Amino acid sequence: MQTGLPDTRQIRRICAATLLVLLGACATPEPPPEPPALAPVPVTVKKPKAERIESQPLKHLLNRNLKPMPVQALNVRTKCTFRDAVGTRGKMDLQVKDAEVQRFTAEVNIPKRGICRFDMKNFQQTASLPAVLLADAGNGCSVRMWSQELAGEKSVAVAFSGCQSQCSGDSFSYLWPILVDTRNGRCS
Repeated sequence: MQTGLPDTRQIRRICAATLLVLLGACATPEPPPEPPALAPVPVTVKKPKAERIESQPLKHLLNRNLKPMPVQALNVRTKCTFRDAVGTRGKMDLQVKDAEVQRFTAEVNIPKRGICRFDMKNFQQTASLPAVLLADAGNGCSVRMWSQELAGEKSVAVAFSGCQSQCSGDSFSYLWPILVDTRNGRCS
């Protein structure tokens, strides 16, 4: 007997078909195939041509006949004391003959900073030309001495590098080279 209503088997088939359609709609499609790999194209980059930079003389050096100082063996002898405008006091005993250090002691007292002391017995001479070099292998301190000419006056500079261990406090940060006037042996 048929009443015009679908029976249970038909309802189950319709539900199963609907469920399959819904599940099919949720499924992700296959990704499209990747395009074939292309061979790399060589790229040539042209480098800009390097400009030649030429040194230009400074305007205050134009038309001057400047020559380098000749390399000569250092000769200086002094026992001096000095005091500068800020109160730094110092004394030095130095004798260099034919670029060989015979005597060297120096003491520089920098107010409110400390004292730096240097003695030849702690150093070994490692170079003589163009500048005399004393080195303390134990702590890396080095003392350089060279001849220079400032405003027509010849002098010898004594400079210190890496000598914090020879100085008390932070005095090494304020230690400047000592200049010796070769005409009269005065230092500053």
